[in-house]
Amino acid sequence: MKSTKFQSFVVFAEMRTGSNFLEANLNAFEGINCHGEAFNPHFMGYPKSEPILGIDQKTRDADPKVLLSAIKNNTARLSGFRYFHDHDPRVFDAVMEDTSCAKIILTRNPVESYVSWKIAQETGQWKLTDVKAHKVAQAQFDPKEFAAHLEALQAFQVTLLNRLQISGQTAFYVAYEDLQSVDVMNGLARYLGVDEELEALDKSLKKQNPSPISAKVHNYDDMLKALSQMDRFDLTRTPNFEPRRGPVVPSYVAAADAPLLYLPLRSGPQAQVMRWLADLDGVTRSDLITKMSQKEVRQWKRKHPGHRSFTVLRHPVQRAHEAYCRHILPADSGSFLQLRRTMVRRYKLPLPENGPDAGYDLNAHRKGFVAFLKFLKGNLSGQTSIRVDAAWCTQHQAISGFGEFCLPDHVLREADLAKELGDLALSVGCQNVPEVPVAPEEQPFALADIYDDQIEKLTSEAYQRDYLMFGFSRWA
Repeated sequence: MKSTKFQSFVVFAEMRTGSNFLEANLNAFEGINCHGEAFNPHFMGYPKSEPILGIDQKTRDADPKVLLSAIKNNTARLSGFRYFHDHDPRVFDAVMEDTSCAKIILTRNPVESYVSWKIAQETGQWKLTDVKAHKVAQAQFDPKEFAAHLEALQAFQVTLLNRLQISGQTAFYVAYEDLQSVDVMNGLARYLGVDEELEALDKSLKKQNPSPISAKVHNYDDMLKALSQMDRFDLTRTPNFEPRRGPVVPSYVAAADAPLLYLPLRSGPQAQVMRWLADLDGVTRSDLITKMSQKEVRQWKRKHPGHRSFTVLRHPVQRAHEAYCRHILPADSGSFLQLRRTMVRRYKLPLPENGPDAGYDLNAHRKGFVAFLKFLKGNLSGQTSIRVDAAWCTQHQAISGFGEFCLPDHVLREADLAKELGDLALSVGCQNVPEVPVAPEEQPFALADIYDDQIEKLTSEAYQRDYLMFGFSRWA
């Protein structure tokens, strides 16, 4: 019998947090039906599984509220779904505003979930139902990748907590360790308003990597060293991660000696600016101060009176081209592979299957970039199921995010870097100011080779806010 307390539910979780196991146990109750990752932009419910309650993926992508309504109005059982931070962003507001939708928040130590994710990537095994099929591998801990992983989790959990507080709602919190308790599962059912109990947990799914984390990480000592440098009071306490900080604080770059702090915008001239900062003090790029916490940025500012912070704007056409060439066009480790596949399948981007090859010519490059710009217009307007990635979000939005912690003193422009960086260095007492390094050659083709009125028009339509707020005119 369906609950009279709620009309639907959502499980907020992330990859490798035990959400499959939680779903299996929820579905063991006759009055509950969880429909998997119903709003995953790359598939529907489960890989190779659709439709849900008569709604197919094409209908869901056109208007996710159709599927939300079907889940809510399912009279047979209390229905819900799992939602991760990178699922369809159009769904989040609708769910958070609906007090008749129960919120369940599943958390796990992010180091454990990261290691589990890395192992699953190595083995290709995302579920285990029989130990005979178990595949073994060790994870390679990547400090930068983990920092990005943690940043994404933090940002979403803080947003989630804030929305619950503002709307006066509460949630049922489940830790990864709680999943082995039948009493907790029965308590969750009571919270949902389902008058039913389980005698035992579903045993169809097995824990994939039961060994201690020291045995699961190839470079365990490197991991310990990297984690010791992170300012975290307790990685297991979500959603109250500490410190609460503005977005991308670990991306800030301080000069080795000069009192200059660089706030990079993704898909901008980061490499040139960082090389210039190193040359300013006669050091290497590895000597620059990076991966700082909020506390460490404050400490740096106190030690550098008269400091100046800055960011660098790039023309939206050039920035979009950089994002396209770096993250979407190639099919290697630097590419957003899953997003790439979805863009090809769902949004018809004409991308070479295995990345640019000998047959990839200038015409193909222009055609692909034009399709990407058309996608960006819908993506930045919240009309697609794919996340707005930092690599192509508006620069106005990114700088507004800096303002939650540290607004830049100076907003420079890439076209004027030679003069503006020199003036900035002189203003803080630096005398021997180096030249700004030449930008690396664009690959596989330069923007200048394909730029025309159509590309300018498509970019200005996608990035109206940046053109308006920063006064951008034509790129060339």
